[in-house]
Amino acid sequence: MRVLIVDDEPLARARMAALLGECAGVEVVGNVGDGEAALAALGELQPDALLLDINMPGIDGVALAQRLAGRARPQVIFCTAYEAHALTAFELGAADYLLKPVRLERLREALQRAQRRLADAPREPVAYLHGRLRGEQVRIALDEVICLLADEKYVVVQHRRGELLIEESLRQLEEAYPDQLIRLHRNCLVPPPRLLGLKTLADGRVLARLDGSELSPEISRRNLPAVRKLLRLG
Repeated sequence: MRVLIVDDEPLARARMAALLGECAGVEVVGNVGDGEAALAALGELQPDALLLDINMPGIDGVALAQRLAGRARPQVIFCTAYEAHALTAFELGAADYLLKPVRLERLREALQRAQRRLADAPREPVAYLHGRLRGEQVRIALDEVICLLADEKYVVVQHRRGELLIEESLRQLEEAYPDQLIRLHRNCLVPPPRLLGLKTLADGRVLARLDGSELSPEISRRNLPAVRKLLRLG
């Protein structure tokens, strides 16, 4: 099992890594100190499970779990010093809820529960977008998409390996993937996991910070409430 540790306290991350080293069949693929860094690492590291603290700066553990709710991977195991969020954690589908200081046997139980859930989860079909690149027909998995931008009669798909032109409109894509894309502006859609946060300019305009891109698309006033709700900022 590939595990990513998410905790804002370096000593807590080190202790958890040491405990995981005592668990057979577990690989620690990384450790990060906040929810934004965790979102950035998910696509690259592809963990099977998150060991997730709750009280963190920026995107806290509950907000991060909300962003991941409904997915087979990664399984979320909360590791926190507080009991207050246990009910919310299980409502979000967490595999387990561990109280610090975490005992080794209790950690092993949580990992085993997460492993069983992974084994029982149905495989999700991969969605692909089809388009053109230098005159050739190619496809890109929707999970790799950073954002989609309207450009005259085409839509530009920005992804980790470059760009792709597709002929479907943003409206068609929004209707085809209502749970996998959110509208920022009439000319821009993004997958929710790519949203890291917001930046408000002096003139009042609000820009989105995206994982994997220096692009900061503007968010329209009409769409801002939905984006804030997704990020748990309003």
